[in-house]
Order: sequence, then C-alpha cells, then structure tokens
Amino acid sequence: MPTTATTLGGQERELLSAVGSGLRDDEVAAALGVPEVSVAEQLARILVRLGLRDRSAAIVHAFDCGLVVPGQGPRPRRTVPGPPAAVGREPGPRIRISVLGPMEARQDGRPLRLGHLRQQAVLAALALGGGRTLSRRELLDGVWGVEPPAANVVPVYVYRLRKALGAGDGPDPVIAHDRFGYRLVPGAVDVDVARLEELLGGVEAADRAGEPAEAVRLCSRALDLFRGEEPLAGLPGPLAELERLRLTERRIALVRRKAEGLLRLGRSAEALAELFALFAAHPLNEPVAALLMRALHRDGRRADASAVFDRARRRLADDLGVAPSRMLRRTHQMVLRGDETGPGRGLWLGRGLGLAG
Repeated sequence: MPTTATTLGGQERELLSAVGSGLRDDEVAAALGVPEVSVAEQLARILVRLGLRDRSAAIVHAFDCGLVVPGQGPRPRRTVPGPPAAVGREPGPRIRISVLGPMEARQDGRPLRLGHLRQQAVLAALALGGGRTLSRRELLDGVWGVEPPAANVVPVYVYRLRKALGAGDGPDPVIAHDRFGYRLVPGAVDVDVARLEELLGGVEAADRAGEPAEAVRLCSRALDLFRGEEPLAGLPGPLAELERLRLTERRIALVRRKAEGLLRLGRSAEALAELFALFAAHPLNEPVAALLMRALHRDGRRADASAVFDRARRRLADDLGVAPSRMLRRTHQMVLRGDETGPGRGLWLGRGLGLAG
C-alpha cells in the first residue's frame, strides 16, 4: 500500500474504503457507525491530506492503493426484503448479455445502464472471454490498444459494471476478481455468444447425421440471436473490431449453411431469398455470389445467375481493383455450359466453414 494511504488513521482508511466502494454519505455513516454529518468533514480532510481534488479522485485512489477490491468492501444494509425465491425451481442466470448487435444487458427483461462506450467495451471483452480470466493488461490492450488511458481505470470501470449488473441481487458478484484479473462468474450471466456456439455445434451434428431440416432449424435459431447491422456496434478498441469481423463471418457462414439446407429440402424460393439478401449486404463475398449463382442455375434461372456474376465482377474491379477468383469464374462457366448440379455435386459448400470452431 502506498505511503500516502499509510498516513491515514484506521477510521480514515475505513472511510476512504467505503467511499471507494461507491457508498453515499448516509450509507458510509450506517456502515461505519458514525454520524452522517461527520462523513463529509472527514472526507474533506482526507482529500487535503492525500492531495486529491474530489470524490472521484478518492475512489480511484482507493482502488490503486488496494483499499478496495472490486466486489468487496462495505455495503449498505438492505432495509426492504426481496421477494421470496420460487419454490422447486433452480435459479437461472441473473443477467443476459448480448453482443451480437449493439451492446446490451438485461435483468428480468429490464435493460441495464452500462455507462459509456469504453466501459461497455470492458464488459464486452469479459463476455467474449468465455469465462476466462482477463488481466488488466489484456483489457487495456483490447479496449484502448496503443493509446492506453492516463490512469488505470480498469478497476473503476469494473466496479461500476458490477454495480450496474448486480443491482438488487444481493452481495454475490457478477464479475469476479483475483490476482490474475477479472472474469464473469459462471452461471451468473447468460451471454448470447455462448448460446450461438452451442447452436453451431448442433448444426454440425445435424449435418453429420444427414438431417438438413434440423440443420436449417438450428441455423434459424442461431441467426435470430443477431440484432441490427453488426455485432458490437459502435464499441471502440481493437478487440471489438476483430470480434466484429469474426462474428460477421459467422453470420455469413450461417446464412450460407441455412440456404444450402433449404436447397437440399427443395425449398428453393426460401433459399434464394436468403442468398439475395446476403449478396446485397456483402457483394464482395465471392463464395456467397457463387452459391447464389448455383442456386439460380439449379432453379432454371441461368440469365439471373450470369447477372449475379456480372455484378460481382464489376464490384470487385471498382472496389478492390481485382478480377474474379478462379472459383467464381468456374461457377460462371458451369452456368454458361448448363452443367447439372444435383444436391450431392458441388452445391453443398458449407463444410469447412468453421461454424463450430
């Protein structure tokens, strides 16, 4: 503990710890058993002695000195009992966190206030960690990159997030802390990315079992988890940017897999609707263009398939300055020759997409 903290008396350290835990003056008074009127006076003396400018600086100082560990410290007494627990029912996750769209957390269907975007990015990093402990350095690198903040704000952000996520749920933390770093407590939260991975595993299993209807059903459930235009929309930092790219690729692969299953089931109109929408959103994605061309060709729409090739070729030239790949050119030649492509010959492109990896 730095010498600035050791200069304080015992009660002063307790008061600083209580302030660092985010308690109001009345809560500090109740926790320490002192008159409320003396809390502000003692805090003012502490600020002068430590050379701190305000209450916010005192909170940061309490974290940096080790007086406060996220998830620990004085807490106000609960004066209103909570509702009785449901009899005969296992408690589910207290919080639902969604990153497959704009960052969001809900408790019993109620949206929670997660603070500013950098603070949300810290929670997103923990949610994407899959229960793994992330060190302060990993969080700083992932959220701030090469421009770290002037002060170590990670403990402060974690404290604020714990307060936002744990409101009304008793003393158990949602974000755990140990000497190695921070992680989401298993079973305390439900993260949509974890559900996505479970569904992707089911898609792979249905594929191996030769059950395209089940694969289509699970693909639909997985795609329903995505919200809006892109995952982690608007969040800053290199980690969010990389995860946006990765999760967007997962979404594209899922739509392709669903369309392939629909084609195997003879539901070409539904498959084409999915593929046209995907191609419109990702006109530079050549595997998507190739699959749409094959599906149109199989549906007897050779002219439309050639038109897709022409649009893809123009976009590749205009946007990237490149020619179509060999795969896309071969698909176009197949369309021009009128080759037949049954369900087992060249149409099933989903294998090897890494859906469950």
